[in-house]
Amino acid sequence: MQDIDARLTNRRALKTYVFYCSNHPDGNQLANCSCGGPGDEVKTIGLPCSGKIDLPYLVKAFETGADGVVLLSCKEAECRHLEGTARAHKRAEAVESLLEEIGLGRGRMAVLEWDQNGLAKVLGDINDFLEKVRRLPQLPAQSTDEKERAVA
Repeated sequence: MQDIDARLTNRRALKTYVFYCSNHPDGNQLANCSCGGPGDEVKTIGLPCSGKIDLPYLVKAFETGADGVVLLSCKEAECRHLEGTARAHKRAEAVESLLEEIGLGRGRMAVLEWDQNGLAKVLGDINDFLEKVRRLPQLPAQSTDEKERAVA
């Protein structure tokens, strides 16, 4: 019982961005759902296709204080843009490599695919990802000036 209490009191709040393909039927529902735990900030951002995300947007999410970023894409065979899911995976891998290169390590980016079990499964996958990120070392805090420059 003490182990559970210790984990709950040592639990840190996370800031996470979830970029999702708005072509998926459950996309609009995702924007209205909450995931994560108490104190977590999860921002959902719809895209015309998850493969349309550019690297600077993913990097900017981390510059503005994100602990983790999720790209939620369609199943590869179901993508309306044919290669969107493959592009999402490549771009996430590029950001993971960049994070590792600058010393922040891997594991802060995830590409999840919509599941046939719908929104409940996706929310569970996002929560699982958040728990993995929570176990990673905390990112260095930015000063207020650095955050303002990153947003500008």
